[in-house]
Amino acid sequence: MPALVLLGAQWGDEGKGKATDLLGGSVDYVVRYQGGNNAGHTVVVGDQKYALHLLPSGILSPGCTPVIGNGVVVDPSVLLSELSGLNERGVDTSKLLISGNAHIITPYNVTVDKVTERFLGKRKIGTTGRGIGPTYADKINRVGIRVQDLYDESILTQKVEAALDVKNQILTKLYNRRAIAVSQVVEELLGYAEQIKPYVADTVLVLNQALEDDKVVLFEGGQGTLLDIDHGTYPFVTSSNPTAGGACTGAGVGPTKISRVIGILKAYTTRVGAGPFPTELFDEDGEALRRIGGERGVTTGRDRRCGWFDAVIARYATRVNGLTDFFLTKLDVLTGWEQIPVCVAYEIDGRRVEELPYSQTDFHHAKPVYEMLPGWSEDISKAKSFSDLPKNAQNYVKALEEMSGAPISAIGVGPGRDETIEINSFL
Repeated sequence: MPALVLLGAQWGDEGKGKATDLLGGSVDYVVRYQGGNNAGHTVVVGDQKYALHLLPSGILSPGCTPVIGNGVVVDPSVLLSELSGLNERGVDTSKLLISGNAHIITPYNVTVDKVTERFLGKRKIGTTGRGIGPTYADKINRVGIRVQDLYDESILTQKVEAALDVKNQILTKLYNRRAIAVSQVVEELLGYAEQIKPYVADTVLVLNQALEDDKVVLFEGGQGTLLDIDHGTYPFVTSSNPTAGGACTGAGVGPTKISRVIGILKAYTTRVGAGPFPTELFDEDGEALRRIGGERGVTTGRDRRCGWFDAVIARYATRVNGLTDFFLTKLDVLTGWEQIPVCVAYEIDGRRVEELPYSQTDFHHAKPVYEMLPGWSEDISKAKSFSDLPKNAQNYVKALEEMSGAPISAIGVGPGRDETIEINSFL
């Protein structure tokens, strides 16, 4: 019963979609277990580029069943729009399954997200404004709306009333906004019910039965380890658990069934939104990484902050996720640099620190300690094996592997589906 977890080992945007898509032809189920349409994946198939925000990347692999687990928050309008877009391009989306226990992003969640972020001013977190955080807050406060509630109008109305009792007070008295009508929200949500109904299922039962039948199940995390609500750079984090443990709670599969945990690492580091970033570059090297790597958020459209590879973060990701393998992406972007800096430790108040600081204050003041590695100028996009890479590129990969604490089993040398070097099979 091979169950694999695939997740970001940095701040997200590492290329998880490419990695998931690479495995898609070999797995039976691909499961999103947390997050919502604040997570974007770009997958290139032939000359076609697909930008996915909510749907699992496995939806592009024929024969694979894509699943949206109970830990995901679902915006029905985004879901239906994304499905429609794929259908128009000839992609079969009929096998999609959605957990009835997944929570719905309501219109008032989006409103609260946007006005709250504006109200914070300089203290803002840098959210996407898509209602993700407020929806998870409703879930924890036990006033959330679940997919299954769309099929009981009485229950749905009661839950919307309960949620808006407090939210309308906040919107009108604190933010000077107009109150939201219960009937308007209920009507909108009921309008999605029949369109979504064919996909709704008991996904916990489906996935556990699949594993008992020796099917291959891939759990796909959104965002990245350093954006985890518990283990990330709080408070500049997402509202869920992208780390490996989140796969168990977000999909309803026990930890003893997970056989492999794969971390996706970019050959350099990027981040979207606010928060500390020790290796961030503000010079022409940072601009070059952004330009060559096409570093613009799939979901947000925001330019990503760019910096050199941070081995401290990679080691941390290995530890908190129990990583068994790394998939190194975008190695080709580094072609052309004579010397490539790699952050091997931090300097904090005159001390050398080789592990991620426990204190947020210390991490905020961390300065990177770099080791310089020789670069390469040869085009590596046509490399099919590790030995095809220039010697300096091979040495760069080996150095990152040694510093990060887990074997690098695959390397991305270009954006295309076939531009990947597989060193060790993930299955």
